[in-house]
Amino acid sequence: MPATSRDLTVPRTWHAGLLHLGFALMGVMTVLLGPMLPLLTGRWGLNDTQAGYLFTAQFATSTVGVLSSSVVLRRYGHRLALFLGLSLMGLGAAGLATSGWTAGVLSIACFGAGIGFTSPTTNLLISEMFPRSRAAALNLLNFSWGAGAVACPFLVAACNRAGRVDWFLYLTAATLAVVALMAAGLAIPIQLPHASPEDRRSRNVWRGPLAPVLGSLFFVYVGTESSIGGWIASYDRRLDPGAGTLWAIAPSFFWGALLAGRALAPLLLRRLKEADVAIGGLALALGGVLALFLAKDEAGVVAVAVAAGFGLASIFPISIALLAHWFGDQATRVSGVMFGLSGLGGAVMPWLVGMTSTHAGGLKVGLIVPVFGCIWLLAMYLFFVRPRERQPQEEPG
Repeated sequence: MPATSRDLTVPRTWHAGLLHLGFALMGVMTVLLGPMLPLLTGRWGLNDTQAGYLFTAQFATSTVGVLSSSVVLRRYGHRLALFLGLSLMGLGAAGLATSGWTAGVLSIACFGAGIGFTSPTTNLLISEMFPRSRAAALNLLNFSWGAGAVACPFLVAACNRAGRVDWFLYLTAATLAVVALMAAGLAIPIQLPHASPEDRRSRNVWRGPLAPVLGSLFFVYVGTESSIGGWIASYDRRLDPGAGTLWAIAPSFFWGALLAGRALAPLLLRRLKEADVAIGGLALALGGVLALFLAKDEAGVVAVAVAAGFGLASIFPISIALLAHWFGDQATRVSGVMFGLSGLGGAVMPWLVGMTSTHAGGLKVGLIVPVFGCIWLLAMYLFFVRPRERQPQEEPG
């Protein structure tokens, strides 16, 4: 049914508020495995390789969700895509509360797919709802995601002290169910963008080194971020197994520093080039992750988490900016592949941490994986992105 004049007067603050709430809950679910991993490892008797498969289950199905969301959006609209995403996350949270190993993996895959549906749909809706202030609106939306990501480990730690982590999962599932039902009634009068025939015919965008380099940035960045955020609680707990539940909040310092860094990045970008900001941040992150091997207590792990989070903060937004700078009006064609590669990185690299830990002598060895991730990203920005930033803009391919 076409939008009526009455539809157009519905306060968008209500729609936006509901989308922000859903995105904050998505932040909770995205980072949930980090603080939950030591608990699930103990419950199911997993080694680190098996624990790493949990990240693979989440991020692989998230990639499937991202790819499926575009089909659902075009055929059935944003309401069904949002309802599916939020409902799948709720089902996954409820299933994880009581599941054994096999059902637990399926539950994680379920909420991973929900994240894949919810993320692009919500970003698209906010972008189209506020066309005159897209950047500010999307930054505010991702602040809501960060708030959920920071809160999640604290909530898990508090419920774990009370011996009722299942309550947290059931309450999260119930909240997601309510938001899903409310989202099913959203009537936002927007026209979703479609790829033009010219976009479909153009193939030169895949020629040359730009797409492979950018793809490696998306793959390695998300894999590195997920490896640190996903394993740091387990690493902290193993430093001092009798230290209570403070280990569960270690990821909050990482995600909190990431959030703070993204808030401060625009100030730095007013004075410095994007590549220089990224290089400085990656040097800080690399130093932080290397310092993790010297950490002797929780204070040391927290310091490392803050340094790594702050250093990595600007990399993903700058990589998205490169997508627009390098590909121009072809960016929409490339973006699906790049976001798919980012999900693949999240599926592969945290699993590789666990596999390396199991077969090469412990989690300290396994965390060499994000060290190499930081080195790769730093090399790409030093030897490819920064030199290109200083050259005149040219057409892709």
